[in-house]
Amino acid sequence: MKIKRIAAMLLAGIMTVGLCSCASTTTSSNDSSSEPASAAEGAENSSAEGGDWAYIADKGTFVAGITYFEPMNYFDENGELIGFETEFTKAVCEKLGVEAKFQEIEWDKKEIELNAKTIDAIWNGLTVTEERKENMAFSTPYIRNKQVVVIKTDNADKYKDIESMAGASCAAESGSAGQSAIEADAVLSQNEFIGASAQKDVLLEVKSGTVELGVIDYVMAKASIGADTDYSDLMIVENVELQPEEYAIGLRKEDTETLAKINAAIDELVADGTLKQIAEKYDLADVYAFN
Repeated sequence: MKIKRIAAMLLAGIMTVGLCSCASTTTSSNDSSSEPASAAEGAENSSAEGGDWAYIADKGTFVAGITYFEPMNYFDENGELIGFETEFTKAVCEKLGVEAKFQEIEWDKKEIELNAKTIDAIWNGLTVTEERKENMAFSTPYIRNKQVVVIKTDNADKYKDIESMAGASCAAESGSAGQSAIEADAVLSQNEFIGASAQKDVLLEVKSGTVELGVIDYVMAKASIGADTDYSDLMIVENVELQPEEYAIGLRKEDTETLAKINAAIDELVADGTLKQIAEKYDLADVYAFN
């Protein structure tokens, strides 16, 4: 009998320990579930509670998604990031009271980067299109641009108009306005197409002879090719202008407060002449939208 009582007491003790352990595990699980699973979720909660501008103001930085190309965002001989968009971004962020930061992105994944909050805006020669308006909000346009065709100077007599370009291989940055321009053109859309990861790679494709035609922004083309450049053997085909376009800053669709603040800052920079001075500094006076 004594042995039975001891066994019973041991069994009861084991069950008590087991119940305490389960209770502890449950409590621990409940506690952990009340915390954000990741920093990204925390940022989303912050945005939902206080709006997108509250999220940006709280972290004190504004991250512009960019690619590197002259004259928009590029490094000088001292390794400093300069360019029209670089100085423009810094000027706006100074007005907003936040620090400007720059994050290189893959252009064909720009909307993914924006919505994942890896960046706060696409600010790098972004063309306004009706399709993009469905997925993002745009600031006041500040550059009037166009797409142009770049060829080797040796082919100047061969390619003088769109009709002469039938059957010629062509390249543009994937997901760019250049690709859209090719797809929209009755002649170029029938040609062999190569998508490049960046506009500078389009120039390399033409220079190396991989393709015969490159379609890029006029703004980049005039800054990158011609005498005293690495692409002195390339040229813009005169009198062949593809779709005209405007550059604007792209933000998340729901970021109405941030958009309003950025547009107000742009208005101030236009009114005091700062933005025009930056455009003139980088030889963009001819495409400046507020002339």
